[in-house]
Amino acid sequence: MRTFRRVLAALALGTTMVASPQTSGQALRWAECGDGMQCANLTVPIDWKRPDGQKTRVNLARMPARDPSRSLGPLVVNTGGGGATIQDVRSMPAVVSELTTWFDVILVNARSAVSRGDHAIMECARQPPDLTSLILRPGEGSWYAHAWANAAYDASCRTAMGTAYAGLTSWQVAHDLEAVRSALGERKLRYLGNSYGTVHGQAYLELFPDRVGRMALDGVADHTRASLERWLLDNALTEERQLGRFRDWCAAGCALGGDDAIEVFDDLLARVRRTPLPAGNRTVNERKFLVAVREGLTPPAWPRLASALREAADGDATALARLLPSAAKDPGYPHRALMCHDFMPHVPGYRDFLAVESRLRAAAPRIGWIQGRYQVARCLGMGTDPSYPPRPPRVRNVPPVLVSIGDTDDNTPNLAAEHMAAQLPGARVVRHGDGHAAYLMHGASGLDATCLRRYVHAYLTAGTLPPPEARCPGDLIARIPRS
Repeated sequence: MRTFRRVLAALALGTTMVASPQTSGQALRWAECGDGMQCANLTVPIDWKRPDGQKTRVNLARMPARDPSRSLGPLVVNTGGGGATIQDVRSMPAVVSELTTWFDVILVNARSAVSRGDHAIMECARQPPDLTSLILRPGEGSWYAHAWANAAYDASCRTAMGTAYAGLTSWQVAHDLEAVRSALGERKLRYLGNSYGTVHGQAYLELFPDRVGRMALDGVADHTRASLERWLLDNALTEERQLGRFRDWCAAGCALGGDDAIEVFDDLLARVRRTPLPAGNRTVNERKFLVAVREGLTPPAWPRLASALREAADGDATALARLLPSAAKDPGYPHRALMCHDFMPHVPGYRDFLAVESRLRAAAPRIGWIQGRYQVARCLGMGTDPSYPPRPPRVRNVPPVLVSIGDTDDNTPNLAAEHMAAQLPGARVVRHGDGHAAYLMHGASGLDATCLRRYVHAYLTAGTLPPPEARCPGDLIARIPRS
């Protein structure tokens, strides 16, 4: 979302002129709130197109610079995930604590993670349905049952959030970031966005180009694909290639011995299509097999996947069955609604989706094609309002943005991240061998001096860009045990 020079001509969505976010007279009142943090709330309009309308609040937390006399000023951070940046950092402070060497780190929760006042975020009464249900139960009846369950979850979030639900888009969150910048008294926004925080960053780049200082984006979720099918294809192709990356990792040593991982996969897939694989007192059919392998393709799970494939090839798929996701026990949170408003306000009907799926299957025939159902399951049955659908960006006259892209990131697909980065004028890309949220995960793992983190820190502190075609190794991949 972009800068509003006093008055912004709102682009794309057919919106009218919108007043620039103002926080004049609204001081941030920081108060100690535990874990070395100071917290504050910022009052903002639910809808920035109606700045005098009903209000909501944005939760902020500050991690003060270790040496205030040497602080370079505030660095605004959103870690993505479910939007609860403050709660995430409380549970794992090492993901950003090194940044206090240079900055006052300002953690900003998205609107989907408003605190109830006891550090716990607002909950929806209903859980969303499992994202694998459309894969495991592919029929038309299951399609509509899933839509009903999603609609019930969505309705419960609307009830929990009340009028604030109308502000659940990254268009609104980007305006909140601009209000945070103004309240901090900064001329420019210095921002680190991870995962879904990159969607807010993309919106800010478009809406507030003249307020962009330095912006680093890691684990990029591409909000620039107007075509849902093309976005699904990026997901499918990335997952298909992830199987190849697992094979390459396994070739250097894993539980499969000298067997080629893709050949083992292909053999098991052929077998499970003929008859389900025995797994103790249950069986694994083709769809469960694909879901289990998909769950195992995230790099930290590679050793378990290799062992499970070995045992399944030897006749026992019990370990493979254990890779299947278990039923969610956590409460529902509003973040899925925000994601759907941003990415999929309109989902194709069942018959239309089958046509899309057939094309995904042709492009990614082993396992990538199931990503279509996995992603559509997020939003099937959700409401269509509010919305901020993807579109090609209109970004002009912004400083170079630093984008880091992981070869093994199949959470926010690296192919989609490449597409987004190519559309930002002057953006500089650092590619690395690790997966999703690598910058944060390096910090959580005590890897403070990695190639990737050095590039990010040099950029955020001094504006130093990495060389063109910069590449870093997979420091986390190198730590994955092979047995």
